[in-house]
Amino acid sequence: MTIKNISTLFFLGAASFAFAQQKDSLSKENTIDQVVITGSRNNKRTSVDTPVPVDVIDVKQASAATGQVDVNQLLQFSAPSFNSNKQSGSDGADAVDPATLRGLGPDQTLVLLNGKRYHQSSLINLFGTRGRGNTGSDLNTIPTAAIKRVEILRDGASAQYGSDAIAGVINVILNDRNHGFEGNAFYGVNVFGSPGKNNDVVSDKKLDGGTLDFSGNYGTKIGNKGGFGNFTLEFMNKDYAIRNANPAIYTAPRQRFGDAKAQNIYFFGNIEVPLSDNLKFYSQPGYSFRHTNAYAWTRSADADGNIPSVYPDGFNPVENTKISDYTFDNGLKFKVADWNVDFYNALGNNRFMYQIDHTINATLGAKSPTSFDAGGHSLLQNTTGFNATKSFDVLQGLNVAFGSEFRTETFKIVKGEEASYSMYDINGNLVTGSTDQSLLVTNPFSGDIRPGGSQGFPGYSQAVDKSRNNIAGYVDTELDVTKNWMVSAAARYENYSDFGGTLNGKFSTRYAITPQFAFRGSVSTGFRAPSLVQKYYSLQFTNFQGGQLTTILLASNDSSLAAAVGIPQLKQETSDNASAGFTFNSHKFTATVDAYHIKVKNRIVLTGTFDRDILLAATGGNLDQSINQAQFFSNAVDTESNGVDVILSYTDQIGEGKLTATLAGNYNNMSILSVHTSDKLKGLEDTYLSARERAFILASAPKTKINLNLNYKINKFNTNLQLVRFDKVTLVGYNGPDDYQVYNPKTTTDVSVGYEFNKHFTWILGGKNIFNRYPTKQIGSVSDGNTESGGIFDPVQMGFAGRQAFTRIMFNF
Repeated sequence: MTIKNISTLFFLGAASFAFAQQKDSLSKENTIDQVVITGSRNNKRTSVDTPVPVDVIDVKQASAATGQVDVNQLLQFSAPSFNSNKQSGSDGADAVDPATLRGLGPDQTLVLLNGKRYHQSSLINLFGTRGRGNTGSDLNTIPTAAIKRVEILRDGASAQYGSDAIAGVINVILNDRNHGFEGNAFYGVNVFGSPGKNNDVVSDKKLDGGTLDFSGNYGTKIGNKGGFGNFTLEFMNKDYAIRNANPAIYTAPRQRFGDAKAQNIYFFGNIEVPLSDNLKFYSQPGYSFRHTNAYAWTRSADADGNIPSVYPDGFNPVENTKISDYTFDNGLKFKVADWNVDFYNALGNNRFMYQIDHTINATLGAKSPTSFDAGGHSLLQNTTGFNATKSFDVLQGLNVAFGSEFRTETFKIVKGEEASYSMYDINGNLVTGSTDQSLLVTNPFSGDIRPGGSQGFPGYSQAVDKSRNNIAGYVDTELDVTKNWMVSAAARYENYSDFGGTLNGKFSTRYAITPQFAFRGSVSTGFRAPSLVQKYYSLQFTNFQGGQLTTILLASNDSSLAAAVGIPQLKQETSDNASAGFTFNSHKFTATVDAYHIKVKNRIVLTGTFDRDILLAATGGNLDQSINQAQFFSNAVDTESNGVDVILSYTDQIGEGKLTATLAGNYNNMSILSVHTSDKLKGLEDTYLSARERAFILASAPKTKINLNLNYKINKFNTNLQLVRFDKVTLVGYNGPDDYQVYNPKTTTDVSVGYEFNKHFTWILGGKNIFNRYPTKQIGSVSDGNTESGGIFDPVQMGFAGRQAFTRIMFNF
């Protein structure tokens, strides 16, 4: 980071103070002396006296002020180091927004729920999306109304929490209010604009993307010894927001680019019941169901995949996905010889099923169904463990924690119906392997062979049922050497049934030079175990290249083909992390500045596709006749990330009201150090990881992201202004390494005004992205279908839906 970059951040902070509902301080509910539970197992630490940076985000306040209704987008516009782009034309990722911390992979951030490991999604990001070849947890399976706050640990924490915590940890803390009912009704709609404006962007209507969200949260006491139950029911309905190209200006190959349609329903609970003076039971049940309709790429009337008698004008396939997700965490807390013990079991499952509508298997002709069950996938995770902590009177104070976890995981692929993945000849017979070319079904207009399977998304042709387990043990200590100096050390060993063991450590320290000013820093090693999805996912589909039928196999890591071409069994990714910074905390003003360095070795990526000639040479000619190309999951990439987070906040009485202002900025610079090929594929680094794929990895986060928020409350009025600046992002198109697509820096502006009629009823009006900013339009790339989305821009930075007006009613009794 240059001196100019740092000075710019500090100048903005000094000029406008800072942003409002995030971070290492804030609001009456989110004060600087609030105890945090992420990054430290000492229950006396607050967010500014931890040796590593922890952001604390008051979800209720942030959601009310900014009009965000799902967790990913709320964090996207609240935490500069967090990035989550809505996707379009990305198959399953249209329903699950990939999220990253400090620009690393979606699966390199660990998600916790009330401090317990949260399960991952069964989806792996593959086509047209960020985080290709990565899995990750789906934060949008947790309703915002159920969340009290989110704690983001911006530091490597594998030694404390285990796999996935290379970039950091996101801990979602559920509501624990024990009385009363809080309701929330939200409606937002994209206001497209007047005719003649934005004339190269068209929509179905002037108002679209209507979003209705209703939630209720009820808290009650259980017994008379401090027990409580807190329950949330939330419903969300969102309509399409289509952003197409104006055909009068240029033609885009995809007619229905834009936000998907979705209906979500959630139920979550948080229960705690004392069973005796020394025994407490707790439970966190949760269930969510999401039904999403997303448009795939357009098939024109004369396309090889179309049957004109069925679709005279061509068609837009619809991916109809249904995601069922549940979590069921239970535990006991008690004391043994002055040790505070937490014994728990955390169970989670994510099931993702596909139905492809308004489509066709072109090899079946007019008799083909137009809707297919394409199958799906699921991931189950169960973690059983215990943690024990105790404070000792050593020097100024010693806190010791230790524990163990045993985790089992099961990944399944559910096979689709035969016609969803198969190809048939002119006699209606199933095509398997090589066949007489004269028997293949061709397009009479072009003479090209028609593709098999469901258009838009091919069904799964092979069922999978794989499991593994791992066991872990850890120790985590903190010592206050003096009143001003503390040190912390942690170590963790994990052993996996499928690839072996790994040992990681962490050391951190904090020194208070004055009561207000302190330095802090840490060094650690980290790891991420390959997910079961990465090890066992496979998919076979057909494509056309140069008018020729091409069968592409995404071969699982344990397949005979992967072994034949020398792709090794997946192993853990490893990392070296270091951070250093300072905190300043006065009565009105707080500041945290933290620089970081993250080096990751053996990152797992999805390779490019290798042609048949290369595969034949690598396998000695032993290759299935039906396979033309193949790609693999491989520990192929080393990366290095350097950056700095700056957070400045200021609170003061201005006149008769209270001003809360915060500026938060992240600078992140990632570089790809090397690409590792197998011995049999040496010299093919550009296929292993092409310039285009490199650009997608590097564009996981803009180089800089700055959030400014000003909140002013006077009497019963509350006003909020938020500006978020996203830096330039550069992608590479399909035409080679010199086909740059530059998305210029953009700033979104959100405003809201709320009025508290009484202590039971508040009304808020506001607008998001009120100046209707869109990503830079890629006019030169659209007509050739050269953007990843097939639209006039890709899903980058702040999204692509444009301006939204919203209203929110909050009530309680």
